Amino acid sequence: MERTPDLPAGSPSRISRTFWALWIGHALSLFGSMLVQFALVWWIARTTDSATVLSIATLLALMPGILLGPAIGALVDRWDRRAIMLAADGGMAGITLGLAILAGMGTFDLGPVYGAMFFRSLLETFHWSALQASIPMLVPERHLARIAGFHQALQGTLNMIAPPAGAILLSLLTLPGVLMVDVLTAVLAISILLFIAIPRPSRDSFSRSAWWQEMLEGLDYVRRWSGALALMGMGALINFAVHPAFALLPLMVTRHFRGGALELGWLESAWGVGVISGGFMLGAWGGFRRRIYTTLAGLIGMGAALLTMGLLPPSAFPVALGAMFVGGVMNVLTNGPIFAILQAVVPPGMQGRVLLVMGSVVGAIAPLGMVIAGPVADTLGVQVWFLAGGLACALTGALGLGVPSIVQLEERAPHRMQTPTP
Repeated sequence: MERTPDLPAGSPSRISRTFWALWIGHALSLFGSMLVQFALVWWIARTTDSATVLSIATLLALMPGILLGPAIGALVDRWDRRAIMLAADGGMAGITLGLAILAGMGTFDLGPVYGAMFFRSLLETFHWSALQASIPMLVPERHLARIAGFHQALQGTLNMIAPPAGAILLSLLTLPGVLMVDVLTAVLAISILLFIAIPRPSRDSFSRSAWWQEMLEGLDYVRRWSGALALMGMGALINFAVHPAFALLPLMVTRHFRGGALELGWLESAWGVGVISGGFMLGAWGGFRRRIYTTLAGLIGMGAALLTMGLLPPSAFPVALGAMFVGGVMNVLTNGPIFAILQAVVPPGMQGRVLLVMGSVVGAIAPLGMVIAGPVADTLGVQVWFLAGGLACALTGALGLGVPSIVQLEERAPHRMQTPTP
C-alpha cells in the first residue's frame, strides 16, 4: 500500500501516471453510481408516477452538498485526500449493498431509497471534492483545461453507456442484481486507490486553525472575489430552473413523448454523446485564451438546446435527441473551463474549501426549484422547466459578456490582487 506524501505546493512539470490510475478508478466508481442512480430514479418514476415524489428524491440528493459543502471542503483540505476517496467509495458500496438486501427481502420502499440517496450524495460530495482538489497536484497548469475536457468526455461516455445499460440490466436482472454491479465497481475502484499515492500540499501551506476557522477562511476568500460572486449568482439562477428540468426528464418521456425506459435511455445517451464530443473538442482545442469566454458561449448554446426541448411536440422525439446532443456539447464548454480556472487560480491548500463553498452557494437555490417543480410540472407540464432553464442559460451567458468582474475572473482572484509588502 502506498503512503500519501506531503509535497511542496505547486504545479507538476508533467501529467503524473498516478493521475491516470486515479482517473480509471474514478471511472469505475462513477459507472456504478450512474447505474444505481438510473435504477432508483426509474423505480421511483414507474412506481409512483409522481413529479412531487421524484422532486423530493432529487432534493434529498442535493441537500448534503448545499448544507455541508463548506464544512466538507475544510475537512478535505485538512485530511488525506486518498483516504477520503477510499472511505467514500467503501461507504457508498455499503449503502448499495444494504439496498440490494432490502430489495431481495421484498421490503424495498421509498423510505430506504430516500435515505440512500441522501447519504450516497453526502459521500459523493466528499469524493468529488477530494478528487478535484488532487488534480492540480498531479497535472500541470497548462493542461488543466484539457484534462477538464477529457474528464467531461468521461462523464459523457458514462452518461451514454450507463442509462441503456441500466435499462437492459433491469430487463435481464432483478433490482438487487443491478445494485450489486455498483458494489463490484466500488471494490475495483478501492483496489486501485490502495496502491497509489496522491500528493498533498506542504503542511506549511496549511493554517494551524481549527477546521471551522479554515471553513471561514474559504468563505472569506470567495467573498473577496467579485467575479466569483457574480458567477455564483448566475449559477444559482441556472440551477433553480435547470435542475427541475433534468430531474423530471423521466416524466417528460412518459407523459409528453409517451415512451418508456428505452426512450429515457436514448435521451440520456444523446446527452452523453454530446458531452463526449464536447469533451474531446475542449481537450483538443483548450477553449478560448480567456477561458471564461468559452463558458459564456457554452451557456448561450445550452440555453438554445433547452428551449428547443421545451418547444417540441410529442411527435418530435428524434429532434429531442438532437437537442440533447447539442446541450451535452455546450454543457462541457460551460463547465470545463470553470473547473480549470479554479484549479489554476486557487492556491492548492484552499482547493477543497473554495470548490465546495462555490458549489454550495450555487446549489443553495436549487431546493426551492425542486420544491415547486413537482406541483408546477403536474399543473403546467414538464416542458415549462425546459423553457425556464433555456431562458436562464441564454440570458446569463449573454449578460455575463458585459460584466467586467466575470470577464476578468482570473486576474481578479483575491491573492492575485494583493499588493506585495515591501
